[in-house]
Amino acid sequence: MYEYFVTTAQGLESLVEEELQSFGIEGAKAVRSGVSFSGSLEQGYKVCLWSRFASRVLMRLNEFKVNDVMDLYLGCSYIPWEDTFAVDKTFAIDFSGTNDEIRNTQFGALKVKDAIVDRFRKKLDQRPNVERSDAQVRINVRLFKDKAHVYLDMAGSPLHHRGYKTETGAAPLKENLAAAIVKRSGWQLDQALVDPMCGSGTIIIEAALMATNRAPGLLRTGYAFEHWSGHDAELWQSMLAQASVMNKRNENKCDTRFFASDKSRRLIEIARGNAQRAGVADLITFSVKDATEFGNPLDGQTGMIITNPPYGERMGDMSGAIDLYSKLGNQFKKAFPGWQCSLFSTDTELLSCIGLRASKTYKLFNGPLECVLKNYQISDRGLSSDKPAIYSEDFANRLKKNLQQRNKWAKREGIECYRVYDADLPEYNVAIDVYADNVVIQEYAAPKKIDPAKARRRVLDIVATARYVMQIPENKLFLKVREVQKGKSQYQALTKRQTLLNVVENGAMFEVNLSDYLDTGLFLDHRPMRKRLGEMAKGKHFLNLFCYTASASVHAALGGAASTTSVDMSNTYLDWGKRNFALNKIKGAHQFEQADVLKWLDECKHQYDLIFLDPPTFSNSKRMDGTFDVQRDHVALLTNASKNLTDGGVLVFSNNKRGFKLDETGVKEAGFSIEDVSKASIPEDFKRNDKIHQCWILTKC
Repeated sequence: MYEYFVTTAQGLESLVEEELQSFGIEGAKAVRSGVSFSGSLEQGYKVCLWSRFASRVLMRLNEFKVNDVMDLYLGCSYIPWEDTFAVDKTFAIDFSGTNDEIRNTQFGALKVKDAIVDRFRKKLDQRPNVERSDAQVRINVRLFKDKAHVYLDMAGSPLHHRGYKTETGAAPLKENLAAAIVKRSGWQLDQALVDPMCGSGTIIIEAALMATNRAPGLLRTGYAFEHWSGHDAELWQSMLAQASVMNKRNENKCDTRFFASDKSRRLIEIARGNAQRAGVADLITFSVKDATEFGNPLDGQTGMIITNPPYGERMGDMSGAIDLYSKLGNQFKKAFPGWQCSLFSTDTELLSCIGLRASKTYKLFNGPLECVLKNYQISDRGLSSDKPAIYSEDFANRLKKNLQQRNKWAKREGIECYRVYDADLPEYNVAIDVYADNVVIQEYAAPKKIDPAKARRRVLDIVATARYVMQIPENKLFLKVREVQKGKSQYQALTKRQTLLNVVENGAMFEVNLSDYLDTGLFLDHRPMRKRLGEMAKGKHFLNLFCYTASASVHAALGGAASTTSVDMSNTYLDWGKRNFALNKIKGAHQFEQADVLKWLDECKHQYDLIFLDPPTFSNSKRMDGTFDVQRDHVALLTNASKNLTDGGVLVFSNNKRGFKLDETGVKEAGFSIEDVSKASIPEDFKRNDKIHQCWILTKC
C-alpha cells in the first residue's frame, strides 16, 4: 500500500473525494486543496488516468521533522533514490513552503537536489541530471511548519494537461476546472448542452468526454511514473487498453446533442481543432454567432446552458460588461424559456445583471481568482420587460427630473456639455455629465469602510439605470473613478482609446477626449467664467497661465483679444489647445508657451491687460524645482503675476481646493483690489456643488 495526496484547486476537494470513492478507493479524505488516501499502485494509476478534477497525484516517499537546513538535507539523503529511478533519468524538484530556517523555496529545492545527487554519487559513483522544464522524474517537497513531506509526482505535468489543447483564447479555463463547472451545474449526461460563449471549447469538450465516458488521461503523451524503477508497464498498458475500448463503445452509443458558439470565428476554429484532438468533434455542432443573438437550436425543446462569460481583465469597461450581461439575460429569457442555466464568473455583482435568481451557488477558484458558479432555472414565461435586471427607481426618478430641467436649460444656453446629476442622492455618489449624445459617469471612490461588493453593486445599479433612462448605447457611455488627486495626476492617461468629440459651448468649439483621462479637456464648472473672459478680452492682451487645453484662450480670442498667450508645462495639452484654436479658425497673434509657469513668470518681460490664473491645488512635477501648494504659495504667485499686469489690468484668480482661504491681506499688499465672484461663477448645473471652485477678480491698483 502507498500513501497518496491528490491535489486540486480550492473548492474542488469534495468533488475529488466523491470521484475517488467512485473508483472504489476507500478512506479518501478531503483536506484543503486536496484529498489523501492509502491505496495500491493500480489505484494510483487509475486516478492519473480517470480523474477529471484532480491537478496532481503525489505518492509519498517520506516525511520527517525539519528544524534546520541540515535536517532537510539528511532527511532527503536517507531516501533510497537509486531504487526509485535510474541514474540516466532527468529529474526536477518542486518545493513549496517555508519555515524559520528555510525562508526561500529555491534554496529548499537546491538542498533537496544536493541530497539526491550526493546519494547517487555515494551509491553509484554517478549522478542524474536536473532538467527543470521537461524532467522525466518530478519530486515534490512540501514544507509545513517543522515537517517536510516528500512525494513523487506520478504524472509529472498537471493532470489538466489532457493533451487536446494546442491553442486557447484569452483567459482560458483549465480542463479540470471546466469539468468541475459541468459537474456542479447539475447537467445530466443525456441532456442537450449549449455553450454560447465557448471560447476555445473547454467546457463543451469536457462535457462531451463525460458523456462518452472517455478517460481524461487517454490523450496524454506520457506520465512520469513510466520512468520509475517500480513502474508496472504491463498493468498500465492493460488499463489504457480497457479505457480505450470503453471509450469507443460509449462514443458509438452517445446521442447527447452539444452546441458551441462564439462570435469569434478564430476561436471557433481553435475549439473545433481541440474537439477533434479530443475525439468528440462529431458530437458538437459549432457556429459563429453573438451570444446575445443565439437562439434555441432544439426547436422548442429544453436543455442546459453552461458558459463562462468574459469578466475582469477580459472586459474593456463596466458599461460594456453591464450591456453584455443584461443582453445575455434578456436573450436567455426570450429564447430559452424552461431551460436550466449555469454561469461561471469572478464577478458576483455583474452576474446580477442577468436578471435571474440563482437556485444554487458554488465558490470556485480560477487560479488565484475567486469565482462563483451560479445555477438558474429560466422561467418558461419568457421575457416580460426590457427594463434592466438591476434598476434603481429612486435614482431613475431623480435622473429623469434633472434631465427634463437641464436639457431645456442647455438648449437655451447654447451648450452641449453639462452636468445632469451630481450626487443628488447620497447613496448614489456619482456625477453624470452629458457631452452631446455621450455620457460620462464619474464615480466618487467609496470610503474604505464601505464593503467593496456593495459599492460595486451600487455602481452597477447606476450605470444600468442611467443607460436605460437616458437611452445611451453602450459605446456612448464612459465610466471613470474619481479619487483625491494631487498635482497633475488628474491629467494622467487612463487608457489610449482616443474617443474624441467636438462640442459647442457658447459659440466656441472644443475637442474633448471622453475616454483617456479623468478630465475630458473641458472643465464644465468654469463655463460662465470662460464666457465672461471672452467679454472682458476685447482689444486686450490676454495671458492664460496653467492653461490646460487653452479653452479660456479660445473664448478670449473669439471675444476679440488683441493677442493671447497660453502657458503650460505639458506639450500634450498645448497641442490640444492648438487644435482647439484650429477648430475655431482663429488666426493672429496667439502664442503657446511650454514652460514651468513659476519660472516663466520670473523671466517674462511682457505686459498683459487680462490674466487668467487657475493653478493646480498641488504640483510636484519632475520639471519643477520643488513643489507648489496653492494655499501656501498663492500670494507669492499672484505677486509674481502682478509684475506682468498693466496698471488697471485685471487678473482672474480661480482654484478648486476645498477649504481654500484667500490671504486678502497678502493679496492687497501685492497691489490688488479684490472682488469675490465665486457665487456668480458657478453655473446652473453645478449649484448643488457650489464649493467646486472659488474665483476672484483682482484689479491692479
